[in-house]
Amino acid sequence: MSLKSLSPEAAQQHQSQGALLVDIRALDEYAREHIAQARHIPMEQLIEGAAELHDAKTVIFHCRSGNRTRMSAQTLGASVTGDGYVLEGGLDAWKKAGFPVISDFSQPLELQRQVQIAAGSMIVLGTVLGTILSPWFLLLSGFVGAGLVFAGISGYCGLARLLMKMPWNRRPSTT
Repeated sequence: MSLKSLSPEAAQQHQSQGALLVDIRALDEYAREHIAQARHIPMEQLIEGAAELHDAKTVIFHCRSGNRTRMSAQTLGASVTGDGYVLEGGLDAWKKAGFPVISDFSQPLELQRQVQIAAGSMIVLGTVLGTILSPWFLLLSGFVGAGLVFAGISGYCGLARLLMKMPWNRRPSTT
């Protein structure tokens, strides 16, 4: 099934008529901020077959910006038997339209953003120290870059695993 795009205004109207909003993001992203009436079903569960969607007449999928839902539209379309839609611009567009969201900024940043911040900071630090103190510090930047390439190829990110064990990421999340 092909998914059609809906503007936030059209999605809100469909939702008021009983459409099911489905947030496909990871739990850490959902816990930090989500559309007030959205049901959280991560993309991984939908790929495995989310039988609970087969009863819904209309399903509107969304992520943060709309990119993940557009890229996964074919897989998402296979998980619905009724009408399926993608929210244009995702959560960001929903908020920009002034519709309600639930935010819990006491939840940690999404793990992917933490990895980007940590890796970027180590690369900058290695470059600055390598320029100012000793070229040996450039090895830090090279090591982090090689780790990112390895993570992209293998799907295993050691930095993400390390960050998951940090105290701020161990707090129980609210769903």
